[in-house]
Parts: sequence; C-alpha cells; structure tokens
Amino acid sequence: MTGIEWGALMFVFLLVLLALRVHIGMAMMLAGSLGYGIVGGWEPLLNYFKSGAYARFSNYDLSVVPLFLLMGQFATHGGLSRALFKAGNAFIGHWKGGMAMAAVTSCAGFGAICGSSLATAATMGQVALPEMTKHGYSQRFAAAVIAAGGTLGILIPPSVPLVIYAILTEQNIAKLFMAAFIPGIVAMIGYMVVISIIARRKPDEAPAGDRFSWGQRLKAVLETWPVMLIFAVVIGGIYGGLFTPTEAASIGTVATAIVALTSGGLRGKGFMECIYGAAASTGMIFMILIGADVLNVFLVLTRLNTELAAWVIGLDMAPIAVLFTIIAIYLVLGCVMDSLSMILLTIPIFFPIIMGIDLFGLDPEAKAIWFGIIVLMVVEIGLITPPVGMNVFIISSMTKGVPMKEIFAYVMAFLASDLLRIVALVFFPVITLVALKF
Repeated sequence: MTGIEWGALMFVFLLVLLALRVHIGMAMMLAGSLGYGIVGGWEPLLNYFKSGAYARFSNYDLSVVPLFLLMGQFATHGGLSRALFKAGNAFIGHWKGGMAMAAVTSCAGFGAICGSSLATAATMGQVALPEMTKHGYSQRFAAAVIAAGGTLGILIPPSVPLVIYAILTEQNIAKLFMAAFIPGIVAMIGYMVVISIIARRKPDEAPAGDRFSWGQRLKAVLETWPVMLIFAVVIGGIYGGLFTPTEAASIGTVATAIVALTSGGLRGKGFMECIYGAAASTGMIFMILIGADVLNVFLVLTRLNTELAAWVIGLDMAPIAVLFTIIAIYLVLGCVMDSLSMILLTIPIFFPIIMGIDLFGLDPEAKAIWFGIIVLMVVEIGLITPPVGMNVFIISSMTKGVPMKEIFAYVMAFLASDLLRIVALVFFPVITLVALKF
C-alpha cells in the first residue's frame, strides 16, 4: 500500500475509534502512532515521542491557554456573571423578551473575560435561568437562550480555540482577537433579534419584566466595573500593543483573582476549586494537542494532506464552492465532536486548501485570519446542534422536567441566525477584517 492509502486507512480507523467513544486525544494518538510505525518505522516513532511533547508544550504562546482558563474560573467564582446580568436586565428587562436579551448580553460580557463557551453557559445558567423562570419565562425557551448565548464565550475574545488556531497556522493571536470582535458582536445582535421575534410571536413564553429607574440602572452598571476594567486592560492592552497575549492573560488572571478574593468567591475551597478546574481543562486540551501532533506528523509523512489539497485545487470547482463544502463538513462534524477537536483534526487538512485558492483577492495573511474566524463561527454551532450539543446538555441538567428535544426545538431559531451570519461573513470579509485597519 502507498503512503496515501495508509493515511486514508488510518483516518477511517480514527473515525471508528471515535464511534467507539474513545477520547479524541487518545484516538488521534493511536491512529497516528500506528500509521507512523507502519509507514515510517517504529524506531523513528519512538524518537519522535522522545522530543515531540517537549517541542509542542515548550511553545510560549500556549501558556495563554491555562491563564485564560484560570481567569474564567476566577470570574465564575467572583460573581461577575451576576453583576453583568443585573446590568443588562436593568436596561432592557422591561422589553418583551428583554430578560432573555439581557442574558445574551451578559453571556457576551462574561465571554470577554472567560474564553470558554461551556463555562459561560454553565455560569450564566446558574444566574439567569432561575430569574427568567421566576418572571414567567418558559423553561425550554430560557434554556435555549442560555445555551445559544453560551456560544459567545468563544466568539468574543479572548478565545481558547482561536489561540489554538493561531498556533497551528502560525498567525498573530492579537490580530485574530481583533478580527473576532465585530463578528462576535454581530452574533450577539443576531441572537437578540431572534429573541425579539419569538417574544412577539409567543408573548407567553417571554413576557416583559419590570422597569428600572435610571438610578437603579446606574447602580447596576457601576457594579460591573471589574468586568469593564479587566476587559479594557486585557483586550485594550493587546490591541494597543502594550502587552503580548500571554502578558495580558497574566494581568487579567491576577486582576480577576483579586476581584474574586474581595467578593468572597475564593474563601474556603474556592481557590483550589479554581486551580483544579483550570488544571483539568488544560490537561484535556493539551492531551488533544499532543494526539493531534502525532496524527499530523503521520499525515505529513504520507503526504495525504498535501495530495488532498492539490486534488481539491485541481478540481473544476469555484473557490467559493470549495469553501462552502468545508463549512458543510464542519457542520456535520459539529453534531458529534467538540469545537477544539474539530479545529485540531481538520485545520492541517483544510488550511492548505484554502491558502491554495483565490478568495475575493485576499492576501495570504488576511485570508488566513478571515478563514480562522469563519472556522470559529462554524465550530461553535456544534455546541448547540443535536445530538450532542454540549451547551444544551449542560443547561438541560439545570432544568426540571424539560426534555432536551424541547430545548433543541427553540435552539433551531438561533441556529438559523448562526447560518445567516456565516453566509454574511463569507460574502463580506470586510466584517471580519475591518478591525485590522485600526
């Protein structure tokens, strides 16, 4: 068998392992190791193991991953999510569906200091879900709102998957964060429009809340000053060139820890719970990273990704058709895989294809950044698509007696918003790239 045939066979073997529910990191490592040993030899494989892990984890840029995860843990324990929700609700809670819109805006605000969609959904679910239910919202609609809003955790910078994409494609993390900001805001507005439509069609599902005075609104906004300050320091420092992403993550982590400490969120076992939570998430991500490295080295050895890219480029297909085919593959994978696993598994294959075709006359750096944001937008859809939908699964566990299928029924409206946004980002790259001009 040729190297390409072995590469295709090991990819099928990987899919079989995933179907058997083997952890994605271990599945990629097993498939890559077996293929590498057969094609390249077992001794070279052992030599790679000797230095491969160090070569990957000694990457300085990777240090932002545990820092951003720890910052999210501190933010969760510091009660910052509650302040964000109160501020949003004070301004728009009296609209039809206003409390649900406030939940979405608070998800976006929390995502600006968290970087994890699952953490955003879980945290905001604890804060907003009881309040929405108490004010007459149906649990299934409220759960769908939080599940969809939670995806903003990785769309609004900082974003852990975007850091991984930057490392895989050797792009500038700061520029990717800048490019993600406007699409993230567009996503938030799109969700609010969906809520408004549903609230008008089914007013019993999303009633108007109480109206707050301007004094109460001002007080609620002032309570969010830690979030605004941390966001300004971290993201503003990166955009302004004052800090590297790693330095900004360090400063943000310390600032969030101080806020959590003063609010009492780190008392007792709180601090160690934050450390353990960040360590567990970091270990999981790094396990997937090393597994992806082994698989990617094997694919390079077989030239499968190179030959596939050359084959696709040689097809008589319009470049935009190639892009939409890749997007469709991501949508299918999102039904059974998490966002980070999809990025690590597919970027080494899809990125050379995209860089080899002409798309709207974009230069290589602009195209790489634009494609990265599109990938981020598409993989986040997997967090709310059946049958897995991790955000829906998390929120469903917080509701009582509401089947997941009823939550998914409302999630479909938010998925429609996601698809429209992706089409807009594809045909109007300026939405993504305009922030790079400032």
